[in-house]
Amino acid sequence: MSALPPFAHHCAAVLRQLCSESGAAPGRRRLKELHCLVLKTSVASSSDPFVFNTLVTLYARCGLLPHARRVFDGIPHRNLFSWNAILSAYSKSSNLPEMEEIFRGMPSRDGVSWNALISGYACSRESGRAVETYSLMLREGCSKPNRITFSTMLTLCSAWPSATVGRQVHGQIVRSGFGGYPFVGSPLVDMYAKVGLIIDAKKVFEEMPVKNVVMYNTVITGLLRRSMVDDAKNLFREMPERDSISWTTLITGLTQNGIEEEALEFFREMGLQGVAMDQYTFGSILTACGSLSALEHGKKIHAHIIRTCQEDNVFVGSALVDMYSKCERVKHAEAVFRRMSSKNVVSWTAMLVGYGQNGLSEEAVRVFCEMQRQGVEPDDFTLGSVISSSANLASLEEGAQLHCLALASGLTSFVTVSNAIITLYGKCGSIEDSQRLFDEMDIKDQVSWTALVSGYAQFGKAKETMLLFERMLSDGIKPDGVTFIGVLSACSRAGLVEKGRELFNSMPKYGVSPIADHYTCMIDLFSRAGRLQEAENFIKQMPGQPDVIGWATMLSSCRIHGNLEIGRWAADSLMRLEPQNPASYVLLANMYASRGEWAEVAELRKRMRARRVRKEPGCSWIKHKNRVHIFSADDRSSPYSDQIYAKLAWLNEKMVEEGYNPDTSSVLHNLEESEKVQMLSHHSEKLAIAFGLIFVADGLPIRVVKNLRVCVDCHSATKHISKITGREILVRDTVRFHLFKDGLCSCGDFW
Repeated sequence: MSALPPFAHHCAAVLRQLCSESGAAPGRRRLKELHCLVLKTSVASSSDPFVFNTLVTLYARCGLLPHARRVFDGIPHRNLFSWNAILSAYSKSSNLPEMEEIFRGMPSRDGVSWNALISGYACSRESGRAVETYSLMLREGCSKPNRITFSTMLTLCSAWPSATVGRQVHGQIVRSGFGGYPFVGSPLVDMYAKVGLIIDAKKVFEEMPVKNVVMYNTVITGLLRRSMVDDAKNLFREMPERDSISWTTLITGLTQNGIEEEALEFFREMGLQGVAMDQYTFGSILTACGSLSALEHGKKIHAHIIRTCQEDNVFVGSALVDMYSKCERVKHAEAVFRRMSSKNVVSWTAMLVGYGQNGLSEEAVRVFCEMQRQGVEPDDFTLGSVISSSANLASLEEGAQLHCLALASGLTSFVTVSNAIITLYGKCGSIEDSQRLFDEMDIKDQVSWTALVSGYAQFGKAKETMLLFERMLSDGIKPDGVTFIGVLSACSRAGLVEKGRELFNSMPKYGVSPIADHYTCMIDLFSRAGRLQEAENFIKQMPGQPDVIGWATMLSSCRIHGNLEIGRWAADSLMRLEPQNPASYVLLANMYASRGEWAEVAELRKRMRARRVRKEPGCSWIKHKNRVHIFSADDRSSPYSDQIYAKLAWLNEKMVEEGYNPDTSSVLHNLEESEKVQMLSHHSEKLAIAFGLIFVADGLPIRVVKNLRVCVDCHSATKHISKITGREILVRDTVRFHLFKDGLCSCGDFW
């Protein structure tokens, strides 16, 4: 090799300096300028390829691969380094065809060449070809694997579906004498941990003569992934030294294993020892605070984040939004969100989900629209979340638009999104659309089946619910607790007492332990069917007392069936459990009123005033032309009130002609019968239905949502209205859907 001329030495020095800034634009410009100088001088005719090899490497690092190739093609006397430089360039850029062509054309190869080829395949997720190349390297025997080879292969094996290849590589590491080296031991431990063989990972770790902090962190991560929490904590305590990753790993693992209290304790200890905290530390501990609803702890951590100037970190900001949302402090979450200078899809989704978790579904939809205006593309989780919020609003129009967006973006391929759309259509009363989407899904999971089961159940279609449940079982899908809530509620709404009892008793067979919701379904099943004594006996045999919903369900059925004795027992139990719940007072007062016991009604009202208990006012709403119109009883705030009341007057006349007889049993006032009838005629759902008859085009169903259960009189009146007008009227109350058509209701008058 000839000696480099002085100018070549100068070029080499400048090129080395450029290595540190090769990714920056000025570095690229200076690199090209230097290349021009090389071409203009005697360096270009030098027989030594050093300068040209360096140019190839630097052009590749700058991302200027065509320039690197032109330099390589122009090297007068290439050496092995020249070939490896261009091979590595193609390998790192994942340009596999060019990489393979260069490799085939090499006059000789060394370990660097084989490593570049293996790495290229590995980075391009061509795992099979990487393993084949590694095997070929061993068979040819020209080059021995080194630590780079083994490290690359172990990283590859960490994502392999089985540990077979990883074990073989481990054997070759031992035979090659690299078994005791930390730079191979760390990825080896990581490989075993990631494929789930934590015992093997621990064995390799224990056999290592020298253990570094990376190995400790890797084993602790693997132990926590396998929920071996005590082992992880013991190993953490044994560490001779710990870094920030060690602490963050333990805190994250404890949080993910549902041991948030201990995560907080370790976080406090980490702070006392003065260990630096990064975005991942804060993200994990804020998740723990959110899970515990530990608002005060969360606020203290927020203050620490502000002191360390990390509030503007998008990861930390998103975690703060999530924490405040889970602690039911939406205004705090919103304030953090609005202060964030940069937001990504995770930030927007955290705010959107926060609104949804706190019952602010309209705000969730609004923030999604704002996110779209900002040009942020939703992912499957974002879209699934906003669809769920839209479902809670029973907004079919917005739901259909979101379905179109999911189709256009290709996100319906995610089962979570399709499941959310099935639930959406079910909650909007379009169960046929839910069924069609379900049938079109290539992959269905437990949630898919449960969403459709719940949709049919809410519609009161007991037969379809049971058939679907049987199909689910025959397809080998295991039902969960939510599935059983669906089928039990379907039995309740159809009066299938024995079938419901059979399903409830079968739950342990599927590994499902009854919770409060299941017991409430059974109380509803017995009491709705009028078997109040059985419901009472069931409650007395329960392992615990019913929750608020369970007692309210029992009390509601006592009102329907006129059982004052059991009703008093249910009402007293509900009052003790939740004194501010108006349901106990209102339902009991309703029973007294139906018997004409107005003194008892007055006493209950007095107790309500003394305890400052307020009855939730009934309201109904209907959406028309992207606007929600809300009505309460005797409401005259609508600009269309004159038309609405005129329509109701006409309907009342027609209903009386059809044999309608107002049911005044739900009027809790000691009034003349005519006054009671007048009060009933202007209930909120009747106003909303009249609005729909005026403004919703013929041929389209009228969709009304109500915040309370449909009363007996409104149910009877709506059946008559559907017959008189020939319109389909869909009413969604707090319990179920009622589809009124041709004078009949889908509930069969059993609700």
